[in-house]
Amino acid sequence: MPVMPSREDRYESAEQLKNAGNLAEAVAALEAVVIDFPDFSLAHSALAAWCTRLERHEDAVRHALKACQLEPPDPFSYPAMGVACMRAGRITEAEDALAKSRLLGEKH
Repeated sequence: MPVMPSREDRYESAEQLKNAGNLAEAVAALEAVVIDFPDFSLAHSALAAWCTRLERHEDAVRHALKACQLEPPDPFSYPAMGVACMRAGRITEAEDALAKSRLLGEKH
């Protein structure tokens, strides 16, 4: 029976697709990873950025929010959330995320 690749291996494969210029395929691959591993915050963070690049703004917001929920003390998740919200036209949410990022940054 073949061994299932780890979530990290699957993430790396998606990164390779992205680096080769196949961003839509990379997003599809990473979306499959978060279905199998819904608590994989790094994958949600990457999806937030990659979906933003594909102008899939609501998907970007959803993944950014999940990354923030999974890693609340991580100040780097909130700027991504701010960008995703701004691009989706959610200005108040963008401002809130950036304020949260500043607060977390001051604590570190």
